[in-house]
Amino acid sequence: MVGQRMTWEEIKEMYPDQWVGLTDVVYENNDGVSVESAIVKYTDKPKGELTRRMLDGEIISIYTTPDHLFQLGMVGVFG
Repeated sequence: MVGQRMTWEEIKEMYPDQWVGLTDVVYENNDGVSVESAIVKYTDKPKGELTRRMLDGEIISIYTTPDHLFQLGMVGVFG
């Protein structure tokens, strides 16, 4: 379903425990944090590549099951 608008719940269900690259993100309550829906652009790229694409402003990179991952921020992105 890459390229199709999906809710965050649908994205998590279709792509569990992995990094995804999202475009055209709509946030809940316009809070800029909680994804309501988005278009999935990438599902097959490693975190480092998605982060670089995010820094270029192309996508938003997010892990679909954040409760299962301890985030280290930008460590290792530029290595």
